[in-house]
Amino acid sequence: TLRRAIDTVADPEFVEANLMTIPGVWAPAITDKLITTCENRADALAIVDIQHAYTPAGTEDTNDAVARRPDVTQAISTLRARAINTSYACTFFPWVQIRDANVNRVVDVPPSVAALGTFGTSQARSELWFAPAGFVRGGLSDGGAGLPVTGVKMRLTSKDRDNLYAANINPIATFPSEGIVIFGQKTLQITRSALDRINVR
Repeated sequence: TLRRAIDTVADPEFVEANLMTIPGVWAPAITDKLITTCENRADALAIVDIQHAYTPAGTEDTNDAVARRPDVTQAISTLRARAINTSYACTFFPWVQIRDANVNRVVDVPPSVAALGTFGTSQARSELWFAPAGFVRGGLSDGGAGLPVTGVKMRLTSKDRDNLYAANINPIATFPSEGIVIFGQKTLQITRSALDRINVR
């Protein structure tokens, strides 16, 4: 079903799009297909979720709560093992929490949801080529995602942020004064160039 869904948006002449994501799905076979579709279209960016950013309860995962927590080291090593090298994809870490006004409770959502909202808000408030990250346009506590983000599934240390960013994983960080912030805007391109940044791509 997911493969067919991706196939329906593969042709840029039939479906106009510049961003694609499948929130909460981190299966390499599916995310690789999404990335390849964006590369073949050459006009869209894939926002992919990755393993070890958090596994929600109620999925097919049978691990206990401790095993389902975000793990920076595992996330980095698993992503590096996939050897993805493309400017047509980006990823974020970890999952975030939002308040669902319909049921008046806090819900865990994948980081791709917050990133997608931030991209849209950044473009609406400024210009497409401005970085959808940082304290001005990446402030999730300030409504930058278009959703009321109230927390993260893991509070990142400065070392965590540095390690994630070095691995081309954009950290979602928490600061005492500024709140929750998307603290990076790298694509998954390994080679250094202008296209290793989301705003340029």
